[in-house]
Formats: sequence, C-alpha cells, structure tokens
Amino acid sequence: MIGCAKPLAAPLQAWARPPSPAGRRLPPSFCAPDTSPALTRAVESPGQSQSDDAPPPRSGEAASSLAPRASSHLDRWSRSRALRSGHRPALNRAALSSASVSAPPVIKSPRPEDAAVAVEDGEDDDVCEAERDAAAGKAIYIVSDGTGWTAEHSVNAALGQFENCLADRGCAVNTHLFSLIDDMDRLIEVIKQAAKEGALVLYTLADPSMAEATKKACDFWGVPCTDVLRPTVEAIASHIGVVPSGIPRSSPSRNGRLSEDYFQRIDAIDFTIKQDDGALPQNLYRADIVLAGVSRTGKTPLSIYLAQKGYKVANVPIVMGVDLPKSLFEINQDKVFGLTINPAILQAIRKTRAKTLGFDGRQSNYAEMDHVRQELVHANQIFAQNPSWPVIAVTGKAIEETAAVILGILHDRKQKCSMPRISKRY
Repeated sequence: MIGCAKPLAAPLQAWARPPSPAGRRLPPSFCAPDTSPALTRAVESPGQSQSDDAPPPRSGEAASSLAPRASSHLDRWSRSRALRSGHRPALNRAALSSASVSAPPVIKSPRPEDAAVAVEDGEDDDVCEAERDAAAGKAIYIVSDGTGWTAEHSVNAALGQFENCLADRGCAVNTHLFSLIDDMDRLIEVIKQAAKEGALVLYTLADPSMAEATKKACDFWGVPCTDVLRPTVEAIASHIGVVPSGIPRSSPSRNGRLSEDYFQRIDAIDFTIKQDDGALPQNLYRADIVLAGVSRTGKTPLSIYLAQKGYKVANVPIVMGVDLPKSLFEINQDKVFGLTINPAILQAIRKTRAKTLGFDGRQSNYAEMDHVRQELVHANQIFAQNPSWPVIAVTGKAIEETAAVILGILHDRKQKCSMPRISKRY
C-alpha cells in the first residue's frame, strides 16, 4: 500500500505490459499465469521508450488470488427477472464458439478500452469460463477491500433500472467481484485485466490513497471507473463534522471486539432455525416476527433473511385439517404477518418441489390446482378472521422486497412516527 496519494506515472509505467499479439487472446491473469517473454517486458505509453527494469511476472499463487467471484445475487436476479417477463434466456455457447473461431484476427488497438483480439482455431479450450462468458456481454468489475457486499448490492440496485434490457439479453452484463484487494500490486493487476476486457470498474476502497490510486490507474489505462463509497463517506463527514478513519472494515488494525449487534444476529439465526415450520409453538411469544402461510410461500427463506438482520422469526404453516397452535392467537398480534401467492405460481413451485422429492400426482394432490386453490381459500379465511394480521402477496416479489414491507409495517407500529420509517441507532 502507499502512504499517501502521489503521482503514479512512474509506477504505472513499471507495471505496464505490452498488448497481446494480434489474432491471439492471452489468458487473463486470473485464469492461468502466463510466463511468456512478451509479458515480462515493460512498455511505456506511446511516444516513450521501452524499459528493461520491469518486475518479473507474479507467481501462479498470486495470480490465482485474483480469481473473479461471480456475483451470485446478480445472476439469480437476472434469471428471475427474465422468467417473470416471460423470457427464457439461454446462452448458445456453441454459436458463440463457432462465431469466435470463424472470426478473422483483429489487430490490437493502442487504446486498452478498444482492444479486441480473435481466438485462434483450436485454442478456445485454453480460455477460462469467465473469459468465454465475457463475449456474451459487457463486463463490470466490482473491486473491494472487504467482502464486496456494499458494492455488489449497489450494483444490483442499479441494474434494476435496466431489467427489461437484461431480461431479453438486449444488453447482457457480466459482473466479476474482486474482494479483499488490500495491496497495490493486486489492485493494478485487476485494473490491467479490466483494460483488456474493456470492463467498467466500480470500487469501494476505504483507504483514500488506494481509492486515489485506483482512479489514476484507471485514467492511465483508459478504464471507466466510479467510486461507490467515497461520495457517501464525504457527505456523512461533512454532516457530522468528523474526519473518516480511512481504515477498511476488514483491516486487523480495527477494533476486533465483537459487538452486541453481532451476538444479537447469531441469537436470532439460532432461534429462527429452531422455530422453522411450526416447531416449538410454545416459544412464539419470544419471536419478533411470526409468518403464517400455506406451503411454498417462502416462509423459511424469508425467515432466515430477516434473522440475518437480527430479528427472531418463527413461521407457522397453514394446512387444511390441521388446527393452528393456540399460542399463535395468544401472542401480540401486531407481530403476526400472513403470506399469500398467486395459485398458478404456487402450483408451478409445488410441481418442481414434487419432482425434487420424487413423487408424482398419483401419490399426492400436493401440486393439483384444485387442492392449491382450496388451501389458499382456507388461508384467506383465517386471515379474514384475524384482521390485525397484514397479508402480503409474495407473487413476483424478491425476498428482500417482502422483508422491506414487513419491517416497514413492524417499525411503524412500534414507533408510531408521523411518517413510516425503519430506524436503527448506532
């Protein structure tokens, strides 16, 4: 790491590498180490002479540490959005492979962001999966000095503004998460790879010197970039009148004591797991939130998600012919929430579940439409008898969206504010 933000012209020239030969795609540093002589010579920007004092290539262990971790949240989000819009996006890898093989070699452009090289015949097998998928869409590099949670979820929220284009593959996007980037060498390697792929770099780096170095390196190699964290940090610093520490949350120099919030979340997760699917109804009074609904309305994943936020959650299944526990009606009714869903969607989910469990319709009416409608009608009758229970339709909603609705209602009931809000004190 560097101690302060200094001009990076000299260091960046030392880290520079020559462009790959025309007509051949070089494997990225996170796919496999490349020890070819062409990559061990440093080059300078146009108009400058070559330098022979470039450092040797990084070892295979260091290169492998830069392996991009696919953003699972964004992939699931893209697929679910596509299915909701009636599309079934499928990537025809055979077509992409044949197209890349038949494409003529392209001369390397002097600008990194315009660089494009064709893959020679028979060499596509040497390219890693991330490199092969890059041909199907624009690349976004997410760089963080921690886990990358903040940047990843920010990108997820931003991509929501392009859901129609993403669902029909009109503007496919590939995200690559690089977490725990806490030294300059690894940071430069990532930015160089972004230049090769023409990627956008979005970063959350708490250390001001690292953030400034990222900006200068991206400018040097012509890589578009945005600091996701810095504007918010500066706004808060100006508002409260305190200078930020600039220390990453993952840094060993931070206070290592576990907070009360941490233990609260662990306790909530432990409680929620034990209270799943109507277990231990005598403990419902200890829950912060109680979810009620028919099978496959998402009670368990929603409960776990809320538990990770520190809420003790119990869920109670509504089944025809089975009485609900008496304790459900004896606890504070302000914390009970009902879940419902479109019958056609519920039937499709149950059919998939039935196949997973290995039984067909002759063995059970679990996924039959008539039975599904009867269960939903039965649940709606229970909800009508308990008007204080908010009923949330989960059809088409992500778990995060349903959780936001529940927490908004819960906090509004507790705080009785003039304007609904979810409050937390630090």
